[in-house]
Amino acid sequence: MNRPNIIMIMTDQQRFDAMGCVNPTVITPAIDSLAREGILFDQAVCQCPMCVPSRNSLMFGMYPSQTGVRTNRGALLDESRLPAVPLPQLLHDAGYFCAGFGKTHWNNTRPGGMGSRRGFDVRAEGQSRQSILCEEGAVMMDDEDPEGLTAYYEETAEFGSGEENALGYIGKPSSLPKEHHRDGFIHKKCIEFLDSYQPDGRPLFLYFSLIKPHAGFNIPPEFENMYDLSAIPDIPAPPWQEEPDTHIVAAMKASASLHDVHYRRREVLDKLSAEEKRRVTLRYYANCTFMDFFISDVLHKVQEKGLDKNTLFVFLSDHGEMLGERDNRYSKYCLFDSSVRVPLILAGDCLSPALHGTRDSRSVMLTDLVPTLCAAAGIQPDPRLPGKNLLDTWQRSGAFCEFHGGGTERVPPAPAWMWRNAQYKLILFRDGSVLDDTALRGELYDLKKDPHEWNNLYHTPEYQAVRAQMTLDLLAHISTAFAKGPAFGDYRGLEPLTPPEE
Repeated sequence: MNRPNIIMIMTDQQRFDAMGCVNPTVITPAIDSLAREGILFDQAVCQCPMCVPSRNSLMFGMYPSQTGVRTNRGALLDESRLPAVPLPQLLHDAGYFCAGFGKTHWNNTRPGGMGSRRGFDVRAEGQSRQSILCEEGAVMMDDEDPEGLTAYYEETAEFGSGEENALGYIGKPSSLPKEHHRDGFIHKKCIEFLDSYQPDGRPLFLYFSLIKPHAGFNIPPEFENMYDLSAIPDIPAPPWQEEPDTHIVAAMKASASLHDVHYRRREVLDKLSAEEKRRVTLRYYANCTFMDFFISDVLHKVQEKGLDKNTLFVFLSDHGEMLGERDNRYSKYCLFDSSVRVPLILAGDCLSPALHGTRDSRSVMLTDLVPTLCAAAGIQPDPRLPGKNLLDTWQRSGAFCEFHGGGTERVPPAPAWMWRNAQYKLILFRDGSVLDDTALRGELYDLKKDPHEWNNLYHTPEYQAVRAQMTLDLLAHISTAFAKGPAFGDYRGLEPLTPPEE
């Protein structure tokens, strides 16, 4: 089998519609070129609307409730007890040379230690060596450019934790050269690797993962100046001042941290004029363009080195961004589309030319990537995984996402679960914490008629058949998925899950 190179390009917190191929206002020529040369999955969703559980779910091919990493405070610290083999290790063990540049966000580092590279032969990160994201043998930004990293931290100090307080979203023009941004360091190390890379007969898995367009919005002026403020639309305003009784409200009642973060942002952002709010949106789009600049450079270098031949390209993000929707709500941490839908593109010359420039509107998930890349690499996928090969012809009735609060709570809020297809979305949730036995509540949205998810139809009589079917589909899917993994308890191990050989 002539196994393809796999080039995976990932951003952080990029909305599904923050690409030029979906929204012409956004300038992303490199990402658009991948869409022209492949398949855009225009209904893709993540499995948890925050970085750490989404990325663990993606890399292990399992849902957050299967990996056990449900929030940004979660981590798998014992390498001997992982729920499955992570993607880079799968590819490494199958004979791939695996090079990873940028954010994995495993969170698998104990204080003062270094985490496993989990299959990567080469690693570089745009973080400090003191970060909990430091991996064994990785080149960290302060190893080679401590002055640049210090300058970056000084420029963003007022943006707060994660660079996402109100000032982080309001943003400002950056005074730093591109290479002193953390993504600039990630880009530099990736280009250096490609310049020196000499294939040794093994196919290449290249993972290029950027930290933004996640806030903060300190944008080099050249990218901000590419946009005209008068062309930026206002964020659609819902017919209320405060969020109605949805899963977000239930989570904020159960989590003081989720409540306080949101209202601290609102205290500042509510006072912005319409023009100032458009500037926030403009800077988010400019951040996407900034990331596209680095992506373009890597794609050109891949082509220059001839590594685009017999190659499968993947572009994705880990979750979306609310960007001021629903009463000036920013960041993610909810199950609405702007938070859970993600860009997902497969491209390259190993796809049939008939698929180039096409759109696929099936209900796909980021957990489908491990089975897809296993199939491309000739690896037998773990039968416990809930995902499917994206290049096969199948249909599922919906896609799953789960939400367990922000991770700072002493007792987690009760979970909320989503089941979504192209027309309808069901959200089931409970009030209180995981310790409370409260009544099940729900939301149902007709996404065709109500794309902003403002009109909850859960109790509307004419939608009761839809609600019942969506509930059955959700329960059927997760009961089957959770019964398989991560630990199948039968004494025969995985044997009952393996189809008999014909």
